[in-house]
Amino acid sequence: MDERNQAGRLHVMLVICLVLFTVLIGRMVYLQLWRGDYYAKQSDGNRLRQSKISAPRGLIYDSEGKVLVNNLPGYAVVLQKQSKYKEETLQRLSTLLDMPVEDIKKKIEASANYYEPIMLKNNLDIQLVTRIEEQRRYMPEVMLTVQTIRNYPYHELAVHALGYVGEVSEYEMERNLFKDVTQGSIVGKEGLEKSYDKYLRGIDGAFMEEVDVGGNVVKHYDSIQPVQGKSLKLTLDYELQAELEKFTDKHLAYLRNSGIAPGARAAAVVALDPRNGAVRAMVSRPGYDPNWFVHGISSKNWNSINNDPNFPMNNKVITGEYPPGSTFKIVTGSAAFELKKVGLDEPIFDGGFHPLVPTMGNAGGEVLGWLTFIKALAMSDNVYFYELGNRVGIDNIAKYARIYGFGEKTGIDLDGESKGLVASKDIKRKIWNEDWRLGDTFNAAIGQGFNLTTPMQLAVMLSIVANGGVKYQPYLVDSILNVDGSVLEKPKRHEGKHIDVSQQTIDYIRMGMSATTQEGGTASYFSGLPKAIAGKTGTAENSHGRDHGLFVAYGPVDNPELVVVCIVEQGGFGSTAAGPIVYKAFEEFFQERGYMPRPKPESEPTQVQQ
Repeated sequence: MDERNQAGRLHVMLVICLVLFTVLIGRMVYLQLWRGDYYAKQSDGNRLRQSKISAPRGLIYDSEGKVLVNNLPGYAVVLQKQSKYKEETLQRLSTLLDMPVEDIKKKIEASANYYEPIMLKNNLDIQLVTRIEEQRRYMPEVMLTVQTIRNYPYHELAVHALGYVGEVSEYEMERNLFKDVTQGSIVGKEGLEKSYDKYLRGIDGAFMEEVDVGGNVVKHYDSIQPVQGKSLKLTLDYELQAELEKFTDKHLAYLRNSGIAPGARAAAVVALDPRNGAVRAMVSRPGYDPNWFVHGISSKNWNSINNDPNFPMNNKVITGEYPPGSTFKIVTGSAAFELKKVGLDEPIFDGGFHPLVPTMGNAGGEVLGWLTFIKALAMSDNVYFYELGNRVGIDNIAKYARIYGFGEKTGIDLDGESKGLVASKDIKRKIWNEDWRLGDTFNAAIGQGFNLTTPMQLAVMLSIVANGGVKYQPYLVDSILNVDGSVLEKPKRHEGKHIDVSQQTIDYIRMGMSATTQEGGTASYFSGLPKAIAGKTGTAENSHGRDHGLFVAYGPVDNPELVVVCIVEQGGFGSTAAGPIVYKAFEEFFQERGYMPRPKPESEPTQVQQ
C-alpha cells in the first residue's frame, strides 16, 4: 500500500514538472518568435545615460570688486563610454574636430579606468556645434554638452598671480593631486587658480536621460544641479597692476632700443602694503595669455613660450633668485648697529679700496673720502660696507639676513616659491669645498657672492623697515566669497611679528634710505614726487651677461603705505634700469589717492595761462 502511494506521488510530481517545463518552453518560443522583434527594439532603442554637468568656477575680483577672471558659456563634445568604437565614428570625429584619429584613441585609452564620458574638445564655436548636430545620427555615442569656459578678459594682466586652468591630467589623477575630480574636470594649473582650486572648482551636477539607438533623447529624468565655486577677492589693485605692466613693457623696450641695455627683456616688480603684507601689484616679464591653455594650447603658442630663453611661465617675483646687490646693505648696516660695531656719525675713510683687500673697491675706482652711515648708504658706497662686514663677520651677517627673512619662503599663497640663499661658511664649503676668506665676507656685506634672494623676499625686508620692524606674511587673497558675495572666510595667515632689531636701528636705516632719493643720492629724481620716498639702488652681478638692475623703495616716508621692488635682468645700473619703473608705481599710487593730479589725455588741448 505504501509503495503504491509513493509511486503516485512521484507520478504527480513528474506531471507537474512536465507542465512547468512546457509552459516555460512555450513562453520562450513566444518571446523569441512572436515578440522577439519588439523586445530587441526595446533593448537596442532605449538606453539610459548619465552625464556630468560641470560646475562654473568661482570668479576672481580685484580689491575694488573689478572682475579679473570670469566664465563664458560654451559647448564641448564628449564620447559616451563604450567597450569598442566604430572606426567610421572615429574618422568622422577626426574630420569634424580637426583632430588626428590617433589623438582621439589616446584620449579613449587614457580613460580606460574611468566611467565618465570622454572629453574630446571644448569651447566649440557655433558652426562646429551645428556640423556635429547634423552628423550625430551617424554617431549615437557622441554627445554635445553645455559647459562654462574659463575666461581671462584682460589676457596677460596679472597672469603669474592668477594662473590658468586646464583639463586634469592622467598624472594628476593617478597621484590624487586634486580631490573629488573625475576625468575631464577642469582644474587650476598655476597661480591662484591652483592654490585655491578646492574653493574655485565647485561641485559638478549630473542628469539622466533615456535615448534611442540614434542617440535621440526620449525622456528626461530629474537632474542634480551643479554648485558654482566660491569666488576670490584679491588684494591686487587693477589700475596699479595695469599701469605697471604697461610701463614695464615700455621701459624694457626703451632700454633695449636706446642701447642702454640691449638684453633687457625680463623683469620682476612687486608692490605691497607694508602695514599688513597685502600685495597690490605683481608683474613678471615676459608674460603669456592664460586663455591659450583654457582652449587647449596650440603648437605655435606652446613653442613661443617654451623656446623663449626668458621663461615667460616663471613667476620671477617668487621664483627668481638674484644677488640682492647693494639693497643688502640694509642688513649689513642693521648687524653693525645692533652689535655696536659702528656709530651713526662715526666716519670711515673710503680711499677707493679696502686696505685689507686692496683688489676690492668701488665701481670705477671712485674715491668718496670720509663717510658716515647715512651718506654711505645714500651714495651706495662699497668700501664703507666692506669695513662694516669686516667688523661684524660673516656669521652675524648671515644671522641678520635670516632675521629679515632671507633664506626662507615668505609664505605667500602661491606654489613654487624659492627660498633663496644666505651666504655662509657652510654654503661655500658645500658648493665649492673651499675655506671662507675675508673677500667672501666683503662680497656678502654688499649683497654679492653667495647671496641669492627673490624680489618678494626683498619686499618683505623693505616692509619691515617701512613699518618700523614688523614682519608680515605677504598674501594675494583677501577673502573667499559665497555666490551671493558674502564672505565665507578669510584665509589663515601668520600674525605680524616684530623682528629682533631695535627701533633705533630701523630709524637709522630709514634715514639712510631717505637720503638716497634726495639731492646727492643715487636716485635724487624721486624728489619730483609730491611726497617723500625712501629708496635704495642696487646692481647685482650676473655671470651670464650684463648685471641686473635693482631698486627698492617705500613711501610716503612719514606714513608708509606702499613698498615697491623692481629687478630688471641685464638692465645694468639700478637707478636707470629699475628706478623709473618704481617711480611710475608711486606716481600711479599717488594719483589714485589724489596726492597728485592725473595728466590730461594727449588728445585734450592743454590750457596755457595768459
